[in-house]
Amino acid sequence: MNNPNPLDVILWTLRRGEGDVVNLYNYLSGLMQVSTGGNFLNFGYWTDSTKNPVDAQTNLCNMIGDLAEFKETKHVLDVGSGFSEPAFLWKKSHPDVTITCLNINKNQLKSANKHNIHEINLLNSTAVKIPISDESCDRVIALESAQHFRPIQDFILEAKRILKKNGSVILAIPVLSKASKMSIFKIGILKFTWSSEHYDIETIKKTIQNAGLKTSEIKLIGSNVYLPLAEYYIQNRQPLRQEILKRYPSYVENILFKSMLKMKQAAENHTIEYVIIKCTK
Repeated sequence: MNNPNPLDVILWTLRRGEGDVVNLYNYLSGLMQVSTGGNFLNFGYWTDSTKNPVDAQTNLCNMIGDLAEFKETKHVLDVGSGFSEPAFLWKKSHPDVTITCLNINKNQLKSANKHNIHEINLLNSTAVKIPISDESCDRVIALESAQHFRPIQDFILEAKRILKKNGSVILAIPVLSKASKMSIFKIGILKFTWSSEHYDIETIKKTIQNAGLKTSEIKLIGSNVYLPLAEYYIQNRQPLRQEILKRYPSYVENILFKSMLKMKQAAENHTIEYVIIKCTK
């Protein structure tokens, strides 16, 4: 996508409708690719041995794969699948598992199709009205995508509908630690650059409970997500900035840098968290 009018970017961020999120990702996914050196679209899980963003992103995908227990799984639906890199990773390790990648973004699906050497099924659809039959999937995964689903309860109900008995939903989602206007105020520029519905942990848990799903595991991993990611960008800003400026105007990188600083502060203040939740039908 060519550089749009900055006003359009602001409007996409404020409105956050499905079309707006598609436009934002079409414009900014390249920023993530340049910054990380790969096609994953997640913040990653950082450990002491993690060397770069792609390693961290692979770690997070493997964590989700372990929770999904692919050895006991036949049919997986990855909702909000981005460029399908997580699905390619999972399929490579578990070739007998059927994986369908659902994405409202046609451009990302087209890109994934060009590299679809692992025979992943690609489906263009919204996450809140899924064109898949009842009780047809063993796992439904939303890896850093459910923060965009509006309303999220519609997605959870759809996931429950298409799950087989004893099937599981696995969410990896950035959230607010608690719901309050003060929390929104504290995240500052992230309110605009963190393009999501800014759900809080309790809202997610109650939505799952109200849908009649049983939560079996919750992991809070924010300390392994936000702080090391922000530190990586801050420490490597100059070479990353040079690469970003080849594709984006300077104000985009400046906003990204300020967002990283605010992300670090919000994580240190425990205003934001990152939660992985597994729930079962």
